Amino acid sequence: MNRYINLFKANKTVRILSTIQLICYFGAWFSHIGVFTLLNKLGASDQMVALTAAMAFIPSVIIAPFAGVIIDKFRAFPLFMTFMIIEAITVALLLLIDSLSWFWFLQALVFIRMGLAGVYFQVEMSLLPKILKNDELKLANEIHSIIWAVSYTFGMAFAGIFINHFGVYNSFKFDFLIYLVGIFLLTRLNLKEEKKTLTTKAFFMIKEGFIYLKSNPLLINLILIHGFVAVTSYDTLINILAKYQYKEILSFALILGFINTVRALGLIIGPIVLSKFANNRTIFLIFIAQGLGLFSWAILQFNFYLSFIGLFLTGLSTSTLWSYTYTLIQTHCDKRYYGRVIAYVDMVFLGIAATTSILTGYLYKLGLNAFCITILFGLNFIMAAFYYKRVYKRI
Repeated sequence: MNRYINLFKANKTVRILSTIQLICYFGAWFSHIGVFTLLNKLGASDQMVALTAAMAFIPSVIIAPFAGVIIDKFRAFPLFMTFMIIEAITVALLLLIDSLSWFWFLQALVFIRMGLAGVYFQVEMSLLPKILKNDELKLANEIHSIIWAVSYTFGMAFAGIFINHFGVYNSFKFDFLIYLVGIFLLTRLNLKEEKKTLTTKAFFMIKEGFIYLKSNPLLINLILIHGFVAVTSYDTLINILAKYQYKEILSFALILGFINTVRALGLIIGPIVLSKFANNRTIFLIFIAQGLGLFSWAILQFNFYLSFIGLFLTGLSTSTLWSYTYTLIQTHCDKRYYGRVIAYVDMVFLGIAATTSILTGYLYKLGLNAFCITILFGLNFIMAAFYYKRVYKRI
């Protein structure tokens, strides 16, 4: 923990970006739970819910090649500010949705917001390797995953309670106010960036990025290994459990809040415990542990409260896998291609996440229960472990 604190003290940029990330992620879960609670109240079908969950990932898949060019051509600060302002506007527009006739408008808002949020993240992940040493970069990525988990934990917990007492639309208003605070903090950021003078046309930059990747098979393998972690996008599965299996226990919003809070506790504690043990050799075992955690969750799903044990175990390995595999990509990438490569990383990662979300809803519709779907998730990580073992010798 002291290593994280020391990095915060020493680097103002990391400190401000992390603070913005913490509060904006916290607020985002209010509108996230709000959207799914609203869809449930409006009588949306399982396919509508699955599409909405997938829409959180689809934008980055579509815009990734163009996003990478934007990141490599323009300075970070104006991109940060532009994206955050537009995201705030999309949150405010959620207040207009009061029936399923607005469903496609909702999809457009989610698409725009998540697309911009994805590029914002890519800008940040491209900036960090330029201002940090490799050991600091690993810590910064771990801080990112811990902050995501902390905001996820408290955001989910408070969002469920907040919506249960104050309603869906007030959760959207709260998220909007949080964005205003984030925009103010962003004005305190002082990035000493060199003016970028790239004059290459966008098409050639995209082509150049693909050629660079094609000539680096190790980097492609590392991106695919990172992509395996995307199968932890359980939103559709958790919605199915809340809507059908646990519907008699608590309100829909509270069930979502509690399930995600317990899972996120594992996400927070995991990096703190596993960070010092994570290295190129032990990541194989951490992938195995993730698979076993999912098997335990599947077995304990029959009981709402017992399932918390499996959820916690499932979360323990996730943050470490995400941050370590991301760091491997960053440290094996030429700095000239950071923006494009990070965008392609997100394209693969979020593409797999979107596929997981849609496939979960489809498999459930075909008759596969939550237990079987969770077991399939676990098998994914067992396969990932052996795929990593094959690549390990080349790292």
